[in-house]
Amino acid sequence: MKDLTLVILAAGMGSRFGGLKQIEPIGPNGEFIIDYSIYDAVEAGFNKVVFLIKKENYEDFKETIGKRIEKHVEVVYAFQEMDNIPNGYNIPETREKPLGTAHAFFCMRDIVKEPFAIINADDFYGKDAYIKAAEFLRKKHTNKINEYGLIGYLIKNTMTEYGALKRGVCEVENNKLLKLIESKVERINGKIIAKPLDGSKEFTVDDNQTVSMNMLLFDSSIFQYIEKLFPSFLEKNKDNLDKAEFLIPDVLYQSIKEGYATVEVIKTDAEWCGVTYKEDLTKLKEFIKNLIEQGKYKKELW
Repeated sequence: MKDLTLVILAAGMGSRFGGLKQIEPIGPNGEFIIDYSIYDAVEAGFNKVVFLIKKENYEDFKETIGKRIEKHVEVVYAFQEMDNIPNGYNIPETREKPLGTAHAFFCMRDIVKEPFAIINADDFYGKDAYIKAAEFLRKKHTNKINEYGLIGYLIKNTMTEYGALKRGVCEVENNKLLKLIESKVERINGKIIAKPLDGSKEFTVDDNQTVSMNMLLFDSSIFQYIEKLFPSFLEKNKDNLDKAEFLIPDVLYQSIKEGYATVEVIKTDAEWCGVTYKEDLTKLKEFIKNLIEQGKYKKELW
């Protein structure tokens, strides 16, 4: 059976949660969202987990999360470091946040060799999403160009009642991604309004609109493409390197436009859950509790 890797993007965790030790447990035995993500992935056939983190969070991460799961799956750590960039460039010391998700990929280019899925550390994606991701990654692709995947959610399964959220609104044709419109979405007076982050005109979407939750599927060819694009990104943003972000959705769109890759949109009816607002936490704990009562998860996960 083909080796499959789950990459968990967690370099932003410390800053968002005020340090890893303060991450709020959501399961009955102190489990984090990450625990349920890894459990679902292992059940679906993933056999390696790569945590992409900041180096200074390594000890905390290993103690709180790593040691729980390393008996069940191979665990590798990769570090998103500001100085890991192409030769000849420098990031200003005034920059505080990581350089973006495409830079995260650049930092693990020598570590991940097998087909892989990426997820955010603080999102609950649902079992069906991992099953479909594994099926796609196991397929033998025969086209001449690279074939990547995106797990597409119904927007109604990804909303919160407490405010706006960022979503990648997908333009799809024949199950292939044409464009991702990164937007802030919110239900207002019964309608879902999407406001593109690039400042273009807002638009309405229906409940069954497909959106990306940053669960994306790749092989190692994506790393060569990122290495090719990175210097031009740094050059273009040389006067704004304390703020500019090198992002995977932008890389994907470029790869489609240039004919380097196609991106298949694989639809799931799984329900997303996350903690964007503190009020979401109560809902998420209740959601997990119900899944345990239905027998979908063991009370003691590990």
